[in-house]
This record gives sequence, C-alpha cells and structure tokens, in this order.
Amino acid sequence: MIRDAGHKPKRALIAAVQRPNVSDVELEASLTELRQLAKTLGFEVIGTFTQKRAGFDSAGYLGAGKRQELQAQVLQERVDLVLVDHDISPSQAHNLEKEAGCEVMDRTMVILEIFHRHARSRAARAQVEIARLGYMAPRMREAAKLAGPKDRARSGTGGRSGGESHGELDRRKIRDRIAELQKELDAMGLGRKTQRARRQERQGLARVALVGYTNAGKSTLMRALTGSEVLVADKLFATLDTTVRALHPESVPRVLVSDTVGFIKNLPHGLVASFKSTLDEALEASLVVHVVDASDPGFERQLAVTEEVLDEIGAQAVPRLLVFNKIDRGGDEAALREREAALRARYPGCIVMSARREDDIAKLHEAIVAYFRQRLVEADLFLPWSAQKLRGEIFANCEVLEERADGEGAFLRVRGEPETVARLREKFSEA
Repeated sequence: MIRDAGHKPKRALIAAVQRPNVSDVELEASLTELRQLAKTLGFEVIGTFTQKRAGFDSAGYLGAGKRQELQAQVLQERVDLVLVDHDISPSQAHNLEKEAGCEVMDRTMVILEIFHRHARSRAARAQVEIARLGYMAPRMREAAKLAGPKDRARSGTGGRSGGESHGELDRRKIRDRIAELQKELDAMGLGRKTQRARRQERQGLARVALVGYTNAGKSTLMRALTGSEVLVADKLFATLDTTVRALHPESVPRVLVSDTVGFIKNLPHGLVASFKSTLDEALEASLVVHVVDASDPGFERQLAVTEEVLDEIGAQAVPRLLVFNKIDRGGDEAALREREAALRARYPGCIVMSARREDDIAKLHEAIVAYFRQRLVEADLFLPWSAQKLRGEIFANCEVLEERADGEGAFLRVRGEPETVARLREKFSEA
C-alpha cells in the first residue's frame, strides 16, 4: 500500500475537516491519535492542515480552495504523503491525490498498514488480509465505474465468463479469497476453543482479559503481572497477537492473563469483525480488566470507545475491573494526588495506579486474586492410597487447608473453585 521511500522517513502532512458537531478538543484528540498512528508507521509528521466545513466535499474531501492551498504547502514543505483523518471514498482520494501531487492515505488505510506490519501469528495475518481485501473491494467497484465500458471484456477468456470485465474478475477473486481465509479462521477458532477447554479441564484455571485503548499500558501490565517478556513499545498497535500467561506469583486458584489488541477511536467495523478472535479472550474471560490511561486528557472518550466495542462483541455480561494506569505522569505530586482522589470518587471500586510502581502491581495482583477467591468453596476429599498419582493435581489446583490419613487413604480439606472441586471428586470416584 505504501511506496518505498528508502531509509529516510516519509514526510507526512495531516489533513482534517472539522464539522460543526466536533469541538476543538475532540478534533485535537483525533489529530493527536493520527499523529501516533503515523509515528507507528515511521512517518515524520511535519504539520496539520484543517478546514471547518458543514461536511466533506464530495469531490475531494477538502473544499476546492483549500485543496489549492494544500497543493502549495505540499510543494513548499516537500511532503511525501497526506494522511486524512477520516475515511474517504476512492474518488475523493483520487482527486485529492491528483491535486495535492502526492500520495494520500485515509485513516482506515493507515490502520490497515499498521495491522499488516505487526501481524505475526497465522490467525492475525489471515485477519489482516481479510480486512485489507474488504477495504479494497468497494474501491475496485468505484474504480471500475470510473474506467467505464473500456474495462468490459469481449469474450470469456482467461478464466472469465462471457462479458465479465477484468474488474469483475478481480472482485470475484477477492470474494473467493475472503471466503477461503474465513474458513481457515473458523478452523483455527475451533482449535483454540478445543485448546482452551483442554487447558481448563487439565488445570482449572481462572481467566482474566486485559482490554483497553491502544497504548494504555496493557502490555506493560501484562509483563508486570506475569513476569513474562512481552513487547512493550510507545506505539499504537505495537502488538496484535493475543498473549496468554499465568499470573505470577501463582495463586489459588491459578489465573491465566491474556492481553488483547487495543481499541481506537473510529475503528472501522470491518476491522472489529476481522479481529474478533483477538477479542474473544474478553468473551471467554471470567473477569475483564479494563485499562485506561489516566494521564490522557481524553481518557473519558477512550473509556467510552472500549465500552462500546465490548458491547459490540457481546461482552456486556462479563464482570469488569476498571484500572486507571499511568497516574504518575503529568503534574506535580499535589496535582497527581488530587487527580487520583477525583478518579476514585467518580469511579467507585476502580484501581488507580502506575505500572512502574511495584506496590501498585502487587495491589492489582491482590485484587485479581481476591475476585476469584470470592467464589471458592471448601470441601472434604478422600484420596485412596491407590490414587496418589492425583495428589499433585489437588495441590496444583486447590489450597489444602488440612490433611490427615488412615489405613485406606488421605482425607484432605481443600479450598478451590466449585468446578475444580467437582471435577476432582469425579476423578476420585473413578479411582
């Protein structure tokens, strides 16, 4: 999607139309986000170009006069590409690119390029390709309209049916490829569900999903909570693949923590659908830890975006723990204390913290464990001497409160999850 410019960073200019219903604060937040997206792609943003309009110009997004101004600035600043802070049609992009004299990328195209670069797993790569193909399909239809009758084939050659144009052939190939990729994803999804079921059956693990706005610090929390080496970078969408690790130090019950792809303002619905499998961790979780960047002035908007996406994927019923991260950034000590008190008052039950402070990580760890310990039950188990091979499984999945033995076996008083205790009892009855 992006032409190679060698080692020198591309010089980018951000263009945006501010409609009447968009405040200056909202506009700046959106522009800041696009700057971060550009940074993730390695672009050098040299400035912004905005216009207040009632709506987008149907021909070229910006008004005719503003497009001329844009052309002059592109020449003066030696701009390589213009990043548009909205989704625009192929004809708008074509006209804007022609008049500006440089490459044009809309917001969705920028996000797709980031996804394309950062996808690592087979599932993530397939999801990216589906999203990219879905983005291309309507643009190919519009390009075919602009091409007119000259695109129409005269005969059914080269795999085309009689009268099928090159554009129609390409679009049919896209539909077939999307269907093929979707089948692969469905098969991978079944495999993941089977693995989860086996893992839960084998270990009886509780599940936590870290969700939140991209760059809110989820990966940093993930590393701190699990002691694992996961990628931490000050970039949007630094990682796309779901990472699953055990909570460390291990607890009773044992807890699995998963990191998910970050959310973003105006994330296209096609991308939400394509990346649903990375968000399935939130659906499968017993607890969702919603991470919010407390240092961001627009955190309320970030919080709302995440809640909307969680509702969209059907995770409304999953219990949530609200965590305000990065409380140590910005302002003096008195201002930080005041902000922390305001957050606790406004969002009762939330955790206000910094992933950089070990004490705060310990408190979050404790809160997660405490949530799962609420539902633990105590029970008496009898383990015959002939079934001592199951002893390790008891200690791995339950807290043993008391143990005594007689000639027939061992009696254990345990505390554990109801499902785990029931499963162990069933095993003992078969032993």
